[in-house]
Amino acid sequence: MTTPERKLTIAVIGAGIVGLCTALELQRDGHDVVLIEPDAPGGRQAASYGNGTWLNPGSVLPMSTPGLWKQVPGFLLDPNGPFIIRWRHLPALAPWLIRFVLAGRTFAQIETIAAQRHELSKSTAADHVALAAEAGRPDLVRNNGLMFVYPDQAAIDAEQKTWALRQQLGIRFRKIEEAELRERQPELGHVYKLGMHMEDGGQITDPGAYCDALFQLALRRGATHKAARATGFDFSGGRLSAVVTNAGVVTCDRAVIAAGVHSRDLARQAGDDVPMISERGYHVVIPDPGFDIPVGLMPSDGKMGVIWTPQGIRLAGQVELASTDAPPNWQRAQILLNYARAMFPSLGAKIDAVANEPGSQHYWLGHRPSTPDGLPCIGAASRSADVMHAFGHGHVGMIQGPATGKLVAKLIAGRAPSYDATPFSARRFA
Repeated sequence: MTTPERKLTIAVIGAGIVGLCTALELQRDGHDVVLIEPDAPGGRQAASYGNGTWLNPGSVLPMSTPGLWKQVPGFLLDPNGPFIIRWRHLPALAPWLIRFVLAGRTFAQIETIAAQRHELSKSTAADHVALAAEAGRPDLVRNNGLMFVYPDQAAIDAEQKTWALRQQLGIRFRKIEEAELRERQPELGHVYKLGMHMEDGGQITDPGAYCDALFQLALRRGATHKAARATGFDFSGGRLSAVVTNAGVVTCDRAVIAAGVHSRDLARQAGDDVPMISERGYHVVIPDPGFDIPVGLMPSDGKMGVIWTPQGIRLAGQVELASTDAPPNWQRAQILLNYARAMFPSLGAKIDAVANEPGSQHYWLGHRPSTPDGLPCIGAASRSADVMHAFGHGHVGMIQGPATGKLVAKLIAGRAPSYDATPFSARRFA
């Protein structure tokens, strides 16, 4: 732990993975940290809890890609697609959707965004290994790669641009032929014959337990937990004096907004109107599968994370655009189970049992905070540099959490990062 020129009291609003990583980095710099979080860190209410668990350095492409506008009608009409928009929410979502489509209208834009995302993603597995060791829970992180699985070479060729861009960024991967694929995962259905192994990837085996472990580490290092919901700020002459909560004020020198999908109103009060919505994600768990998945899998046709957790095989994915208060559509989770039938034919009866109890404890819906350009907001707020943004990571919060925490700590300390952080400024939406 270093000694800062001036020890600050810093309120970190939100104790999801981004807030926790930020809190630990600020403590590493010698500051006092107050974590403002109304619920149990790592609980089912948190996006971090239901994460797909992948630590994928190759998760650099934004959702918006050239020609996407042609698919928007399908997002509205196809209830079984991997990306859907609920009709009645379309008017409210329209301004965000326009920005979303424009953000990826050329491949040159995609290349620029991918390079910027790579700065926050490239060391994710190694960073989490280190954090888990500090927390005394090294068992919660696997650092043995990730596997994309394909039915044939044509399916790999269809993603050639994506793999070429990853290679250009220095991301390591290699092709896996069918014999090795069968040896690695004998339970995998024969519809999948080839793989692409992301060599520097990894996995958090239990995101909820991991977040709790990091929270406990922060407490052991002196952090204070304020069990409340932040509602605003007290400013005096442009300087922050306190964070206002529903349970009183928290006096502090600096504040970090890391409240996920709940960050937008706080950011607006800090001077930045960020177009951010909930990218609603689902997961479903098949308990007691009877085998391990040593390396996380992603089928090319399903585009979801398939991983082993202590609770069972977790299938995590789907993108649904709707308001945060819209009821769950468990058909999204049923679609994940349909892919599981092709992936693991031997689990048919267990998959049927889960499919027959929608909404049970094996099902989960969470809200991923998504900006239209696929980049998070990290940096000083417009109203006062005493407030820092650290939100908007979409479905890669677990991946980008450690690097975000390091960047926030550097910005607060006035240390120059090793890369240009201006693309993450919320001012890009002004």
